[in-house]
Amino acid sequence: MCGLLECCARCLVGAPFASLVATGLCFFGVALFCGCGHEALTGTEKLIETYFSKNYQDYEYLINVIHAFQYVIYGTASFFFLYGALLLAEGFYTTGAVRQIFGDYKTTICGKGLSATVTGGQKGRGSRGQHQAHSLERVCHCLGKWLGHPDKFVGITYALTVVWLLVFACSAVPVYIYFNTWTTCQSIAFPSKTSASIGTLCADARMYGVLPWNAFPGKVCGSNLLSICKTAEFQMTFHLFIAAFVGAAATLVSLLTFMIAATYNFAVLKLMGRGTKF
Repeated sequence: MCGLLECCARCLVGAPFASLVATGLCFFGVALFCGCGHEALTGTEKLIETYFSKNYQDYEYLINVIHAFQYVIYGTASFFFLYGALLLAEGFYTTGAVRQIFGDYKTTICGKGLSATVTGGQKGRGSRGQHQAHSLERVCHCLGKWLGHPDKFVGITYALTVVWLLVFACSAVPVYIYFNTWTTCQSIAFPSKTSASIGTLCADARMYGVLPWNAFPGKVCGSNLLSICKTAEFQMTFHLFIAAFVGAAATLVSLLTFMIAATYNFAVLKLMGRGTKF
């Protein structure tokens, strides 16, 4: 029993908590962004074709763009779940190598194999025990050659972070549009709070580039707009876009956390590999 507890304690000490938290955030954020974003785009398509244009040619291009984005969402979800798992594995391996350098815990055979790979340490001296674990060490060396390069993960994660910043900014655009529409509806519902005539308060899909300028009617005003804002479709789509925006923010935080952790591990392994002492 004590041996099991000791083993669990060593595993907990060697766990990369930053990578674990980042992986959880990444999976949660991507699932929220992709799932809610997909449904929000579907809801937007229904709102446009039901209330803002009766001519299919006016929103045919928009529907094609929405369908393209939905396919991109499928690919994004698959990629990030795979890459998040790789980053977590890289975090376990490089954190084990870093903590072996500082002597925080006693490593296993696999940890020693990886540490020798990423830090340039000496190979086994041919003892009997090491000969018995030779096969396992070879496997770990192979894994180490692939995962034990935090510099590559730093570069890839940095590029993904820059790209995801653009995704995060783009995810704020539909939230802004729906919020403006909802604010206009609030002004219509409470006319005493505005000096404008109710009939002049409109939501124009053309001014946001959603529909071409020759689309008819292209905009909805007054009480008709208020009735749209009260529908379950509008309310659900609005909240789904907000949830997708939150998911994009969580994914961005996870990428930044991954990048910081990988940069730290790379710096330590690089410096200690050259014999530099802190």
